[in-house]
Amino acid sequence: MNSLSSLYPAITALDLRSCLISQQGTLNFEYYRNQHTVTELAKINSCTKSILSSLICIAMDKGLLPQSDTPITAFFPQLKIDNDARKQEITLEHLLTMSSGFNWTEFGGQKSFPLMTKSPHWTNFVLEQTLSDPPGTKMEYNSGNSQLLSAILVQAAGMSTARFAERYLFEPLGIETYNWEIDPQGIHTGGFGLWLRPSDMLKFGQLYLQQGTWNNKQLISRELVAQSVQPFISVDTPYRGRYGWHWWTDSYFNASDIPNVSPMSYYYARGYGGQYIYVIPSKQTVVVLSDDKRKKKQVTVEVFREIISPLLVMQ
Repeated sequence: MNSLSSLYPAITALDLRSCLISQQGTLNFEYYRNQHTVTELAKINSCTKSILSSLICIAMDKGLLPQSDTPITAFFPQLKIDNDARKQEITLEHLLTMSSGFNWTEFGGQKSFPLMTKSPHWTNFVLEQTLSDPPGTKMEYNSGNSQLLSAILVQAAGMSTARFAERYLFEPLGIETYNWEIDPQGIHTGGFGLWLRPSDMLKFGQLYLQQGTWNNKQLISRELVAQSVQPFISVDTPYRGRYGWHWWTDSYFNASDIPNVSPMSYYYARGYGGQYIYVIPSKQTVVVLSDDKRKKKQVTVEVFREIISPLLVMQ
């Protein structure tokens, strides 16, 4: 196995907040900008979406939520009298795969995400948006979908999203401290707003690498772990790869075209500003990256694909 020690100069030069790499359950690479970073909570931004995906899967396993093809009118009956009857076709899976069809531009153009966060009722704001595509036909990145899922989880579980996470995910993983923002109705933000330590992000990735098992206990069924990280729908530029249930999927192939080296498939949680949790099953590897630089100073290099993947693919 190639040593990962050669990564230190490159990672240090980028001044990331953290970089952790676990292989076969062993932490083989650990970088923190300083000692404070080890214990400090920090925003994981849209990596929150993948955490929420796991909670939805757990709720399905427990029978609190129905199957993924269930229309969301079961939770938002007001859609049955909406002027656009197509909204009645939106399912849980459409929300999970960002294919609900809502006319939404996260930041550019309409600035739908900022408008949602400034509205007095986020859930209603999302439900009242017009449809630009039939449900299930196109992936359009939309944190409003995630907010609907968080609201649905509250209905189904009879407790807050954060409390559900504590009971069925955080406590079993030993995640003892976190922060989680809420909307005006007190619903925890589904698409962002969770604060974790890098080591706890690594635990979450390791749970998925272990197909939902932690300390010999099945926290998420193997079936739903596998289903949630399948490449479900294609994405448009500037994104690459495909999208699953609030997880991104992609593959890496060594550009040098070395014989007998297969493409390395992986899936990952991705958050604005350099927050990532990568799971690479074929290499039994989890990679966590975090950063906190202001926009003008953010790292422009794709750290995982350009610096870490060339080492992993040869192992």
